[in-house]
Amino acid sequence: MATKKTTTKKTTTAKKASGAKAATTTATPKKKASPKAASGNGKAKSKKLSAIDAAAKVLADTKQAMTCKELIEAMAAKKLWTSPGGKTPWATLYSALTREISTKGSDSRFKKTERGKFAANA
Repeated sequence: MATKKTTTKKTTTAKKASGAKAATTTATPKKKASPKAASGNGKAKSKKLSAIDAAAKVLADTKQAMTCKELIEAMAAKKLWTSPGGKTPWATLYSALTREISTKGSDSRFKKTERGKFAANA
């Protein structure tokens, strides 16, 4: 049997310069950003609508079933929502609409009328 040799590492400490104090840093927790106050003109900044909220507004206004591509075009025409540069915003909207219908059930803002078409759930 061979015996295993173990070695220990020697640690060296840096010598402090004469008269210099070691700088100690303590981690301070980051403060949460406070919401910005309204501008001095008294007008509150309007919050942007999400795609699904804009779709709910368009469907409530038109009162007819629409496909997701038609919804995207109508939201852009009414300047409620524009795509931030995605290639298939209608597919994203379709997924969001079906997800809301499946999770909320009868409490959903939308209903599926036929294949690919949604209407406001009145």
